Amino acid sequence: MSWTASSPPISGRAGVEIMIRKTGILVVVAGLLLAVLSPVLAQTGVGPRILENSASVEFPVRLSFSLEVESDVDITDIRLHYRVDRDSFSRVTSEVIISFSPAASVAASWSLEMIKAGGMPSGAVVRYWWTVTDVGGHSIETAPLQVQFNDDRYQWRSLIQGDITLYWYQGGESFAQEIMQTAQEALVRLAEDAGAYLVRPIKVYIYASSQDLLGAMIFPQEWTGGVAYTTYGTLAIGINTGILEWGKRAIVHELAHLVTHQMTSNPYNYLPTWLNEGLSVYAEGEPEAAYNTYLNQAILQDALISVRSLSSPFSAYADQSYLSYAQSRSLVDFMISRYGQDRMLELLGTFKQGSGYDAALMKVYGFDMDGLDALWRDYVTEQFQPAGSNTSITPTDTPLVAAATSPAASGLVVEDWLWSQAG
Repeated sequence: MSWTASSPPISGRAGVEIMIRKTGILVVVAGLLLAVLSPVLAQTGVGPRILENSASVEFPVRLSFSLEVESDVDITDIRLHYRVDRDSFSRVTSEVIISFSPAASVAASWSLEMIKAGGMPSGAVVRYWWTVTDVGGHSIETAPLQVQFNDDRYQWRSLIQGDITLYWYQGGESFAQEIMQTAQEALVRLAEDAGAYLVRPIKVYIYASSQDLLGAMIFPQEWTGGVAYTTYGTLAIGINTGILEWGKRAIVHELAHLVTHQMTSNPYNYLPTWLNEGLSVYAEGEPEAAYNTYLNQAILQDALISVRSLSSPFSAYADQSYLSYAQSRSLVDFMISRYGQDRMLELLGTFKQGSGYDAALMKVYGFDMDGLDALWRDYVTEQFQPAGSNTSITPTDTPLVAAATSPAASGLVVEDWLWSQAG
């Protein structure tokens, strides 16, 4: 099934220049009768005429555009212009020059292949228009249309509350209501604890299984349980009643990523990873028991990771990754409990201005990352006294695993936070 947008034909416009000689004075009047004569020019067929203009979706692999146009003389140039609606610091319009043999009647088409573009989530909006020129120099530009890149494989139902629109296709109303309530409670907790809130509305797509979700992605990993497209304000997660509790924690975590992105996005710097991930894990509520176990073990073995190291992407090794998430949550807990919500909100605002890591901390708290590291180590050591045993743990003890993919290099940037169930 495909979604199609269409528009009525749009006629070309030709400038009219009239030269009048009166009492030896040459008077040039340019465009004086344009408004009067444009309908006449359209009827007489001067310039290119649009016969059909459409776009179709083959989710998730491509978005195709088609145009049929004719003129009284050969058409020599056709260009497609499109703009993807997403968070950006510049208004980027892509232009595609269509290859074709000049003729009086032309059928043109072009496809945006998602395997090259990096993919787009369901519900993404693309605005597009065409410019056409014939050999006589007559040109037209079609009125902008928009097409939604919808996943129409399922019969979606929707639930709207505040700035969240929830889409799902399997499960009753109570299933969707429970997920929505979890999301709303997470927003309240983020606002109360960190002063963070949604700046723009978001969409949440609930797939009935991880397999259904994998079918909505271009570069899926078999362990993927969810993805957050932060620049699109969209979450997509595989949840059913059998894993609802896991799904609710995952929703909260990913929702916090969207909130953090909207609060701090700037063209200069990303957030330090420990703050980005720490806020998301903190938003989940009480920490998983495995995180506490990892912290306790690291303290006993004097193996805590420095805050400066945690500012970079986390290790790909499972043990180090789990410890990184555990420390990040503990860092955020320390900063909020010790210095309050107002300071955290000020820190997020400082990062939004493009501040560096040390400079932002120094401005808001009066210490840099090394100072934070020293203060936090005292805090966390007091929480985990070395009285327990040196417990050995394995990755399957942790119910949620997160990993980040690199942004697509094509300009259709997708920031993915991929979640799975372990064990």
